[in-house]
Amino acid sequence: MTVRFGLLGAGRIGKVHAKAVTSNSKARLVAVADAVEPAAVDLARQYGADVRTIDAIEAAADIDAVIICTPTDTHANLIERFARAGKAIFCEKPIDLNVERVKQCLKVVDAEGATLMVGFNRRFDPHFQAVKAAVVDGQIGDVEMVTIVSRDPGAPPADYVKRSGGIFRDMTIHDFDMARYLLGEEIDTVSAQASVLVDKAIGEAGDFDSASVILFTASGKHATISNSRRATYGYDQRIEVHGAKGAVSAENQRPVSIEIANGNGYTRPPLHDFFMTRYTEAYAREISAFIDCVESKSPAQPSGADGLIALALADAALKSVAEGRAVKVSEITGPLADRSVFQGR
Repeated sequence: MTVRFGLLGAGRIGKVHAKAVTSNSKARLVAVADAVEPAAVDLARQYGADVRTIDAIEAAADIDAVIICTPTDTHANLIERFARAGKAIFCEKPIDLNVERVKQCLKVVDAEGATLMVGFNRRFDPHFQAVKAAVVDGQIGDVEMVTIVSRDPGAPPADYVKRSGGIFRDMTIHDFDMARYLLGEEIDTVSAQASVLVDKAIGEAGDFDSASVILFTASGKHATISNSRRATYGYDQRIEVHGAKGAVSAENQRPVSIEIANGNGYTRPPLHDFFMTRYTEAYAREISAFIDCVESKSPAQPSGADGLIALALADAALKSVAEGRAVKVSEITGPLADRSVFQGR
């Protein structure tokens, strides 16, 4: 079976996914849609696809699945539309910036029996997957602590900050998902601190550029996340899992893994410059996993419920910063009885 794709959004992340789809022998990029027509035309021409409207892709009999790379405020509506149209859906994070809106969207997905995967690509990074495998294999014993360092090489423009949902919903959200993935338990309590140390324009836009978060599970396990919008040395992406019998970690990756030793000491090449190069293989594996789900009609992971939980953790972090206290996740999600959508059908 060849899974036929429609791509919604021809911007930076759309280009990444177009490459992943067209590099997979089990997939074909059929059509591209973008509000900026020249962007759609350029990308479609590069990969031999058609340029179509979103309406045309929704109605198309020759498209099995869509990849949603449009602005965040369009995600939930598009997910609902394509779920009702019978298409499998891959959507970049987040589903929406509002927890209640995400819940409504997932009810439609469930009612239609649609396949939905949310784009937490770091789960598919081979280095992080190797860490997870070591944990699952019991090589470090029961997990006790997780440490995640995630720092961007530079801050985004302030106008981006205003529409992104802020550092916790835009950046840390990946780390929230990774923390759950590595801890193997749901987060009970969030404690966060954040400040503006990089660019005062980000603060004027109502956001932060530096953050530290501690996540606690009900059993007492915890994860520590360190975020910054400024790492002068490159794209800093590291994880460590500490357990009862040892620890396992994944270090920073470089385009070239060599070390030079001479009279000046030991030197290594710089880190990757940003996510487009650091996570190239993760994006390819992510789309491959989605294709497998479409073919087998099996539930996709990360699921819509995973997207909802990560957003709830982001909101809990914001509330923690605003109120200067630890915040129970249930304060964001509501009573446990109302959180059935979290069970990951």
